[in-house]
Amino acid sequence: MVYVAPVPIARHLLRAKDLADARYCEALTVADMAAAAALSPAHFSRRFKAAFGESPHQYLLTRRLERAASLLVTTDWTVATIAVAVGAQSIGSFTTSFRRMYGTTPQAYRAAHPPAARHVRIPRCVAMAYARPQNRTFREDTSASTA
Repeated sequence: MVYVAPVPIARHLLRAKDLADARYCEALTVADMAAAAALSPAHFSRRFKAAFGESPHQYLLTRRLERAASLLVTTDWTVATIAVAVGAQSIGSFTTSFRRMYGTTPQAYRAAHPPAARHVRIPRCVAMAYARPQNRTFREDTSASTA
C-alpha cells in the first residue's frame, strides 16, 4: 500500500492566486477562485487573507489596477478602453478605484509619465512592423515543387 501525503493548503491557494493573475480581465468571483482552490468560499477567503495579507477580491482588484497603470503608460488607448481591457465593470468605479490606489486619476497618471513613443529610437512604422506576430497561418514560405 502506498501512502500519499495530502496536498498542503498553500498549494491550493497558489492555484487560485495563479488563476487571478492569469484571468484578471474576466469576471472572476471569489467563488470561482475558491473552486480553483477546492475550498468553500468562506474558508478560502479566510485562508487567502491569512496567507497573502489581503482578501481575494482586493488581490484581484490590485492586479487589475496594476495592469491598467502599465497600459496607461505604454499605450495610447483611451481610459475607457483600458478599463474594459482590465475587466472593470464601469468606468466610474474604475476611476474611483484607480484614484484610491494611486492617489490620482488615470488621465493625470498618464500625463505624469512620458509617452512610450518618446523612448523608441526608431520610427514608429518600423517598431510596429517588428511588433507584429511572426507566426503565419498560411504557407507562403514553402516551395511549390509539389505541382
